[in-house]
Amino acid sequence: MNTKDTMLELLAKIEELQSALAESSPPNESGNRRLKLTEKEILQMPKNVRKKFRIQGRVVRLRVRTDGRYKHSVEIRYNRDGYNISASGTTIEIAKRRFIEKMSVAVPKEKNETLTVPTNFDAFAVYWFENFHKRKVKENTYCESIRLYNRHIKQAFEKYAVKDINPIMLQAFLDSFADRPKTADDIHSQLNQIFTSAVKHGLIKLNPIGMCFHKQHEREHGKAISKEDERRLLGTYEGTPFQMQFAIVLYAGLRPNEYATATIDGDFIKAVNSKRKGQKTAFKRIPISPMLRPYLDGITDFQTSSTIMLTKRLKKVLPSHTLYDMRTTFQTRCTECGVSEVAIGLFMGNSIGGALKEAYTDISDEYLLREGEKLNY
Repeated sequence: MNTKDTMLELLAKIEELQSALAESSPPNESGNRRLKLTEKEILQMPKNVRKKFRIQGRVVRLRVRTDGRYKHSVEIRYNRDGYNISASGTTIEIAKRRFIEKMSVAVPKEKNETLTVPTNFDAFAVYWFENFHKRKVKENTYCESIRLYNRHIKQAFEKYAVKDINPIMLQAFLDSFADRPKTADDIHSQLNQIFTSAVKHGLIKLNPIGMCFHKQHEREHGKAISKEDERRLLGTYEGTPFQMQFAIVLYAGLRPNEYATATIDGDFIKAVNSKRKGQKTAFKRIPISPMLRPYLDGITDFQTSSTIMLTKRLKKVLPSHTLYDMRTTFQTRCTECGVSEVAIGLFMGNSIGGALKEAYTDISDEYLLREGEKLNY
């Protein structure tokens, strides 16, 4: 082929290319054009991408390459929905054919949707509540934590970035609750958890509340009532449903929030253990002891009144005591009667570690019943 023929062939390709480009959009600042594919061309693609191309207007990117070895060629490119396909040719038709061939065997990359960690304190606190704290505690504890945050913490720090909150600010904040030691204790605990999480997320290097002075509130664990008060409480409500209910309160050692779940299960009182963590509901079983048995004679099912109603009835007889004192009384009486510590821990629903971690399934009912019979005074 002589020089004249080569020039004529080159001119023909340029004219063909210019004709095809006339059907595409004008180039943008980067030199890219938008080329619309025909329905016939779309039908040559895999089914899973046809709809995407139709929704997106059957458009691909077209670029004319006029430098180096790519002189007088075109490139068709599609970089969306996990695909990154590029095909070139000396004509648009060749580039289209190659593009469709590549698209027919391409596998889209899965999107790596990473959750952005907020840097604002309030946004990060919400992020911590929803993604971490919610998984570790029961629903009522979670709701109480949210109320504490919204009532006392949110307004004080919501306008700051996590990294901008320093120990001086936190100390002054904690000092403002000096007259409310229990609230200060709860606030300190929640802030500590939030900032510890911020450290683990790389938002800060050190937990700023670690430098703050905080005198831990001494929590009251309940005070046992006397045996005389015990008889007086049960005697006051003799002949009413409250006598049986207070007998269960005194001789089963339940937490007040566990009363509503209590049922009779053979020789046991069965109730949800509200302190067992995890998604699976755990139950505890307390033997019906000689002290409780007379009050359940002939009863196979029962329903306790609300804790509000029981508290009002209790206060009429023992105004200086609370329902939680009845739980302390039960533990005290068990100790006085020689019930083993392991059995008391199981009756109370306390956490047990080491070899006794699965004590609820490993210790026999016979053992628990024998220990329960000791509660007789």
